[in-house]
Amino acid sequence: MGPSPRAIAEHASFQAFLHCYLREVDGGCWADNIDRVPSGGEDELRLETREASLAIEVRYRSLAGRHCVGRIWSWSSIHRHWQRLEPFRAIDLLVHELYARAVAMMPELRKSRELELRYRIIDSHRVMARYVETRRHDPRLMSDRFIDSEQSLLFGHVAHPTPKSRQGLADWQHPRYAPELAGGFPLHLFSVHQELVEQDSVAQGEATALEEALLKGALPELPAGHLPVPAHPLQAQWLLAQPAVNDAISRGEIRSLGELGPRFTATSSVRTLYNEDAAWMLKFSIPIRVTNSLRVNKAHELRAGLAMARLIERTGFTRTEPHFRFIQDPAYLTVRLPGLRESGFEAILRENPFPRGRDAGVISLAALTQEPLDGRSSRLQILIEGLAINEGRSLAAVSRDWFRHYLNCAIAPALRLYDTHGIALEAHQQNGLLDVAAGYPACFYYRDNQGYYLSQERRNALETLCPELTSSPELFYRDAMIRERFCYYLVINQLFSVIARFGQDGLLAESELLGMLRESLVRWQQHLRGLARPLLSQLLHDDCLPYKGNLLTRVHDVDELEAELEMAVYTFIANPIKVRQDVAIPESRHALA
Repeated sequence: MGPSPRAIAEHASFQAFLHCYLREVDGGCWADNIDRVPSGGEDELRLETREASLAIEVRYRSLAGRHCVGRIWSWSSIHRHWQRLEPFRAIDLLVHELYARAVAMMPELRKSRELELRYRIIDSHRVMARYVETRRHDPRLMSDRFIDSEQSLLFGHVAHPTPKSRQGLADWQHPRYAPELAGGFPLHLFSVHQELVEQDSVAQGEATALEEALLKGALPELPAGHLPVPAHPLQAQWLLAQPAVNDAISRGEIRSLGELGPRFTATSSVRTLYNEDAAWMLKFSIPIRVTNSLRVNKAHELRAGLAMARLIERTGFTRTEPHFRFIQDPAYLTVRLPGLRESGFEAILRENPFPRGRDAGVISLAALTQEPLDGRSSRLQILIEGLAINEGRSLAAVSRDWFRHYLNCAIAPALRLYDTHGIALEAHQQNGLLDVAAGYPACFYYRDNQGYYLSQERRNALETLCPELTSSPELFYRDAMIRERFCYYLVINQLFSVIARFGQDGLLAESELLGMLRESLVRWQQHLRGLARPLLSQLLHDDCLPYKGNLLTRVHDVDELEAELEMAVYTFIANPIKVRQDVAIPESRHALA
């Protein structure tokens, strides 16, 4: 019969939390055997504020840091013996330890943040269990259709303490709006006087005209001088409760038309909507806090999407890199209301390269490397085993070739883009899609107009190439900061997840994959002479690499999308690419002040 959905979610929640804790707070003490603990290999964590310890069974120890864990035991000075512990009790003890160490935080603030984190952990676990229970036997979980793979992420971010936290989404709303439950709904339409509508586009046609085409004749006749403005139904509920919107309604400037038109469904981001017969996806603001942040479109992001579409085209990069593609956001529309920078109507039109008939075989790295349900194989393992059978070759030989294809279409071009043009990408697992329709990676797709970092050093050249960038100064960053973020998103978050998945599935040893990566970095270093060269040197020679601390970001209750420079809390981890593995991580970067 197998474990219950609750038990599956509890284990996945603990593994995600522990992944964060080991990387960001305390790596523990590794031992082949801890006295009186009946297991072969463990990591022991000291709970200093309780005079206690946790021992965690490690079923697979990953060089890339993505371990697979099993049973848990606790020891205390009171009981003076090891006893089995449930995963959620272990999380509870670690959360207490986190905040007990945060001595520089005011007591009331510390307690408030601790309660908030505990709530989000519980909410994430409860939501995850619901998704597992509903979808665990659904064959679409392993479908290679774009939208099916987008909606298959039952466990979420593998290195986040609250991977499925959905604050603001009521229980009854999940079946309709959560991508994991594959629901569908029409858009909510507003009729807005044209003087209030702001729109721009670098696509063929104005944003409102493109949006009208999505409605497929469902749009009723509008009052003279009015234009249609779509909204996510959840956002429409929020909008209709806002005083500024109600004032405009009372003046006849805005009318709510209700839900109209064809069925849309959520992609993995929750707020980007897809219809297989539409030329565009739609990215909305929603009043939901997903993992860390309230998901809203900012006014500057609307302009940045257009500027980046123009910039990428003018660099000629996609013409020289046929295996690397951008899913652009080339049009937007919103409503201007008095005294508001963002009204809540901000909507982005995103290209849809995966309509009906062209939607097979394109899968996000997050879906490709996701931990499988008990007794099943990961998507990557199924892919490699199928290729090995078809080609009559060993799993190891196919794995080596697959990994080389992946490096050449996903990693090398991203480094060349930064090296040549000073454009770095927030290319984490969810933002990166691979075309594996033929088995081997053939093309990489990057999405997210919020995930561009432009080099301050190249600012004059980039603004000369694309003068529209002068209205988006927030896109430019110092190169030291770019290297920090690029290293985390491209290498640690994305690339290391692929390496760990190969190792966990027994396809190819992580040590060999890291060796292949090291050889590629050395080879690329011979040709990359610009901005990427210091990053390659860092990856090859530095003892530690920068790491985004999702747990510490939560401990300090930072909303990245609202923070200055969208800064999360960063720390350091030992660099597994460098041959030497036994590097101590600086204690100062783990402080919980």
